[in-house]
Amino acid sequence: MATTQHTGHEEPHMDHRTPGRTHWTRFLLNRWPTALALAMTALPSSGGGEGAVGVFAQVLPLLPLLYLVVAKVGRRGLTWPLLGVGLVSVVGLRMLDVVAISTVYVSIALIVLVWGAFDGHLRRPGEFRLQALGWAAFTALALTGLVADPDLGRYVIAAGWFLHGVWDFVHLWRNRTVARSFAEWCGVVDVVVAVQLIFLV
Repeated sequence: MATTQHTGHEEPHMDHRTPGRTHWTRFLLNRWPTALALAMTALPSSGGGEGAVGVFAQVLPLLPLLYLVVAKVGRRGLTWPLLGVGLVSVVGLRMLDVVAISTVYVSIALIVLVWGAFDGHLRRPGEFRLQALGWAAFTALALTGLVADPDLGRYVIAAGWFLHGVWDFVHLWRNRTVARSFAEWCGVVDVVVAVQLIFLV
């Protein structure tokens, strides 16, 4: 009875070349948050100078607020939807120009903190208390930048954005609180914004 024999010389090139290509393809696809961040920060802004610094100062409290809310509800999957709500609110509040953006975010954070105080999360060591401390620190930087001399305020706000970028990368490494893709995206955005603020004309 005849049998079919395989010599072992068939399709050797596919086994040797595919793994390397697959590795780099997977690596690049996994870096989509960085690519998105660089694309967004490369877009031309509508304003500059002190006006831009003021906007970045008022948006700064949104960054730690997102961490605070996600830590409170304990659902990392809500990170990106909540960011979408936050970005839409920034545009809406700027168009209405009725109340300062920072005032709205500080008010929301205070509500979340009171909620955490009542249910005991704020008293217990853990992610929520850590994010509460982070929110307080970054919001203090934002408010300081708003009331300081414009030249000094620009560097204070830049420091706030840069330090929040460090905060993001620490959470990316820890793999805690927010989605890893968000931590990577936000970290890149924050650092780029900080550099732009320092060299703002």
